[in-house]
Amino acid sequence: MPNTTTVAVIGAGHAGIEAALASARMGVDTILFTMSLESIGNMPCNPSIGGTAKGHLVYEIDALGGEMGRAADAVTLQSRTLNLGKGAAVHSKRVQADRKRYHIYMKSVLEHTPSLRLVQAEITRILVKDGHVTGVCTALSEEYACQSAIIAAGTYLESRIFVGSAAQDSGPDGFLPSKGLSASLQELGIRLMRFKTGTPARINRRSVDFSALELQPGEENPLPYAVSTPEDYMRGVEQIPCHILYTNAETHRIIRENLTRSAMYGGHIHGTGPRYCPSIEDKVVRFADKERHQLFLEPLGEETEELYLQGFSTSMPTDVQQKMLKSLPGMQNAEIMRYAYAIEYDCCDPTQLTATLEFQSIKGLYGAGQFNGTSGYEEAAGQGLLAGINAALAAKGEEALTLPRSGSYIGTLVDDLITKGTNEPYRMMTSRSEYRLLLRQDNADERLTPLGHRVGLINETRYAKFEKKMAVIEAEKARLFSTHVSPERANPFLATLESPPLNTGASLADLLRRPGVTYAALEALDPNRPILSRAAAQSVEVQIKYEGYIARQTGEVLRHIKLESRALPQDLDYSKIAGLRIEAAQKLSQRKPATIGQASRISGVSPADISVLLIYLGLH
Repeated sequence: MPNTTTVAVIGAGHAGIEAALASARMGVDTILFTMSLESIGNMPCNPSIGGTAKGHLVYEIDALGGEMGRAADAVTLQSRTLNLGKGAAVHSKRVQADRKRYHIYMKSVLEHTPSLRLVQAEITRILVKDGHVTGVCTALSEEYACQSAIIAAGTYLESRIFVGSAAQDSGPDGFLPSKGLSASLQELGIRLMRFKTGTPARINRRSVDFSALELQPGEENPLPYAVSTPEDYMRGVEQIPCHILYTNAETHRIIRENLTRSAMYGGHIHGTGPRYCPSIEDKVVRFADKERHQLFLEPLGEETEELYLQGFSTSMPTDVQQKMLKSLPGMQNAEIMRYAYAIEYDCCDPTQLTATLEFQSIKGLYGAGQFNGTSGYEEAAGQGLLAGINAALAAKGEEALTLPRSGSYIGTLVDDLITKGTNEPYRMMTSRSEYRLLLRQDNADERLTPLGHRVGLINETRYAKFEKKMAVIEAEKARLFSTHVSPERANPFLATLESPPLNTGASLADLLRRPGVTYAALEALDPNRPILSRAAAQSVEVQIKYEGYIARQTGEVLRHIKLESRALPQDLDYSKIAGLRIEAAQKLSQRKPATIGQASRISGVSPADISVLLIYLGLH
């Protein structure tokens, strides 16, 4: 095997998998390095894919030609759509995945992908010459020449595990930590940060009294993530239920009495943890007025008895973990199979990256996933996909792909990281996007499949199906607007839905806009309608119901594009621009924003500073 490749991907977690697959599928010779072949696609925390905003990311990954959605569909144990009581913008699919089958699925896909080689090796050094990546070096002093390297190291860099006062150098789930790569990156001038995260204990199913818990079933016949998955893929499949339980006064008493024994509160951990996924002791301290906290007991797979207690992560010592667990309903005899732990690790300051996820200071070096300061499998996969695409495009001498924040959650994520940075593990939420009504799950393919096709990840067959779906949606919307019904026909139907009667005729689209009226229900007035896929019907309904709001937000995007289209020269000397505040000049010089739009989102840059820049550019 020749020790040379075009793209080297470091780490085979969710970011590394998508990066390597994207690069190889675009016809570029790629090697994916992993410290252990058994850790490919590992889910050291909850084996779930999706959730609020995270489900949007999975749909976007699939729309661009990534693999996560297909894999999640293939190993689904339970599927639910969150936030159905709210607007379509925040409807988010979430599946409980079979952890071991996910690993097996992804390992097999990687092994069978042309132009891709899997190598079990620890990368300890990045080789750089004249500001450009030339290769990587392993712990065995073996060198591989490459044009680009993508660091997707997850939580392994100099990682350390904490359980109470006990600590040891370790990666997640007992895998070995990565040693040496952090030092190599610092020698190259890359700024690193120290973050932390944690995970709950795993419990043996047979030791749980489920009669004391609340059942949480899946939804019937959910839509899949991937367009290549049949829409009725879960019909007739018996989903494994999850269960709900709550902490109580005794649980909180045990935690408070032992706070100083927690690794976090005992001063053993110095890394910054995720604000939106706090440990149970952090919840008890920060929300002292709450009498209980909701927990979810979730399966790890069909062929294992391990259960995951979501919401109960901790860095307490083992004896306290036992007491905490046994204070919960149904857990009096619970057996811990794996203890909870907190983990500290190195990651980079993402403001050093460009919108392509390439480092500003080193050509050919990319960052992706938790290495960029994020949390979550879905955030990692989206970044890995973008980094892999851009490394491959660079190798082919083609124009890089950047995703504007107005067009995707992946774009929002990257823009937040490179312009604002993060002082804690970044988690995607729908509230982070000012354009969330446009960035729905149902239109991810409309927004991103043309881009996936452009870079070569969407083949002609799939693209033809996509174009047909878009045509069907537009034709059906036009038909609904042009098809009218009289009050005599419509009012009996509206009465069944307790909707006000019509005084004059109305189009089917007008009726669909009414609260409580769905596209499916309209069939009673429209028996000869064309047959649509469930996904197409969903898009038709959402687009008509929210037409006015969508038009308004589209106008905002057009105004936003004007700012984004004003490029800023990368060699611009901000210190010499008259009228620009010193703080703004310093921040702009450090971040080197590509556009006026990016500059406007940098902390410390005011609207007045942007006005100065616009005037300067107009005069230049």
